[in-house]
Amino acid sequence: MPSISRDEVAHLARLARLAVTDDELDLFAGQLDVILQSVATVGDIATADIPPTSHAVPLTNVFREDVVRPSLGQRQALAGAPAAEEGRFRVPRILGEEA
Repeated sequence: MPSISRDEVAHLARLARLAVTDDELDLFAGQLDVILQSVATVGDIATADIPPTSHAVPLTNVFREDVVRPSLGQRQALAGAPAAEEGRFRVPRILGEEA
């Protein structure tokens, strides 16, 4: 069965830039070992007679046809806007860019 050591957990923590205590290393090693054992159990299942799938149930295309329908014109769309400029919605600058 898979087993993960404290050193491996410490290495993973360093890679993830996580500060962990010695107690947490022991705790995480046990938890990760349970996860690895569960994954190994799934991998042990006989899959020769099971076809590969990407979804558990069949999917159908849910897209509708792209049909032009009546919609708001530019003036109607901008009529309810708090601010408009040059035929577009005017929104506050959010990235701190200079004018």
